[in-house]
Amino acid sequence: MNTIQSIIEAYQPAVIQIATPHGTGTGFYLKEYDLIITNYHVVENVIEAAVAGKNFEKRLSPVLYIDPKHDLAFLAGPKEIELPIIPLGKYETLKDGDQVLAIGHPYGLNYSATQGVISKVDRLRDGLNYIQIDAAINPGNSGGPLVNAHGEVIGVNSFIIKGGDNLGFALPVSYLSTALALYMPHKGTAVTRCSSCSGLVLPTNVDNEKYCPFCGTEVKLLKPSETEVQTDGVHKKIEDILTQLEKDVKLAREGQNAWSVKEGSATIKINYNTNNYFIVGDAYMCKMPEQPDKIKDLYQYLLQENFNLNGLVLSCNKQNIVLSCLIYDLDLTVENGVKTFKHLFQKADDYDDYLEKTFGCIKSKENEN
Repeated sequence: MNTIQSIIEAYQPAVIQIATPHGTGTGFYLKEYDLIITNYHVVENVIEAAVAGKNFEKRLSPVLYIDPKHDLAFLAGPKEIELPIIPLGKYETLKDGDQVLAIGHPYGLNYSATQGVISKVDRLRDGLNYIQIDAAINPGNSGGPLVNAHGEVIGVNSFIIKGGDNLGFALPVSYLSTALALYMPHKGTAVTRCSSCSGLVLPTNVDNEKYCPFCGTEVKLLKPSETEVQTDGVHKKIEDILTQLEKDVKLAREGQNAWSVKEGSATIKINYNTNNYFIVGDAYMCKMPEQPDKIKDLYQYLLQENFNLNGLVLSCNKQNIVLSCLIYDLDLTVENGVKTFKHLFQKADDYDDYLEKTFGCIKSKENEN
């Protein structure tokens, strides 16, 4: 039996962050199959998603397999990246009370692990058996691995009951193993599994471009469609601004109203607050210095700089030093947005380097992932 710490350390490089224009989630890489496993609802309505891991920068990965009934999806594995082998366990060996570990990225808190036990091995919901667990899982955990005490994947964390006290559910590994066996003969092809008859719908056998050839049920195919990404209004302006600033918009998307880009050593997060109608750009730079005698001088410098900055504000958020801008959506144009965000990006990168060299500020590890 492995220790909890050893399991977490072994799994972290293989646990993948996934982002689409609609939200974020978790996946995990299976080296034997060269596939990233996640939930279908994490990548629903997209044909590719942005993926990132501890050992590689964010990149786009095509969705290769969707299975709405079992809430499963497979994405292509990252090329030319060495990732660890994580083994699949056997569902038949599980017992109520077994210790488990859920690993994922809830609420953007990367590589979070929560420990618990199996409350019930075979909880029946919607015609499928699920593993009911008391380990805390939250939005962002979806698609992450449920791991046993031997370090084996025994399920895919899928959903919680809202308002319940740690009522989480994972799809058993037996369903995943069946799906992998069905898909592997067609690896590399975009495949949909019919929710009615469970047959595989391929580009070569689909009936009239949208019906299952085996049972006639209408299926959602993996191909570009009008449900993919439609941006207009403020969203289109923000993405036009990022494009003009030579940022990859597809990689920048981190949900319906959020984008994240890198500029030098700084990470800039852009959020559109639809309740208060403003766009905020927060450039997360280095962290506060460890030497207490440096902090007073740093504060004085930040306050003095705020008098000189035009349209930007320096602040401290816990240990992070942040450079921010704010634009009301009615005032946003592509022209003034390019000017404002270009200024933010340039100053953030400059400040990040200067603060590290001058005041001993600490390079943020968050900016490395």
